Amino acid sequence: MTAPLTTDEVLDLLRRENALLEGHFLLSSGLHSDRYFQCALALCDPKNAGRLAESLGAKLDERGITCDLVVGPAMGAVVMAQEVARAIGTKAFFTERKGEKGSGMLLRRGFAIAPGTRCLVVEDVVTTGGSAKEVIDLLTSLGAEVVAVGSVVNRSGGNPFEELGLPLVALAEVTARTWDPSDPPEEFANSTPVKPGSRA
Repeated sequence: MTAPLTTDEVLDLLRRENALLEGHFLLSSGLHSDRYFQCALALCDPKNAGRLAESLGAKLDERGITCDLVVGPAMGAVVMAQEVARAIGTKAFFTERKGEKGSGMLLRRGFAIAPGTRCLVVEDVVTTGGSAKEVIDLLTSLGAEVVAVGSVVNRSGGNPFEELGLPLVALAEVTARTWDPSDPPEEFANSTPVKPGSRA
């Protein structure tokens, strides 16, 4: 397995694909930010997806993290979960939301997980970790063992899964300002955020 990409190499790749934007953005979490990651624009190229997944696989290998199954929340992590599974030689499932954000995740399409299955949860971007935590809750309720969370980008400023005793393995650790819309930084006080992502 090749050496992992550096943070700079990952960010350069994302910039080339317009998957890293700078400005005033509304995130899926409801927070506002001065940076927006739309990894789908990079992952739509199989060469990019494979390269990022192999790099994440190498980082997991460096830390001695192994699993039986890779699981990612739909839709953002479907491609990454599939490619990471390919890179490390296992299968990939994806979860789907029950309803609105915060209502939990489900396995559909005949996916079934046996108790004791060692699972790696994969995301494209971790901000608050909310979607990944919903996946972790689902897997735990099924008797699976979650071993770690992997992502292309961690913009949380820490590890949102530390309280669960889980490591977060990210290809790029990124500092990006986020704020509550009721308390914007001065330079964004009179600007309107844009939402370039997939959710309305």
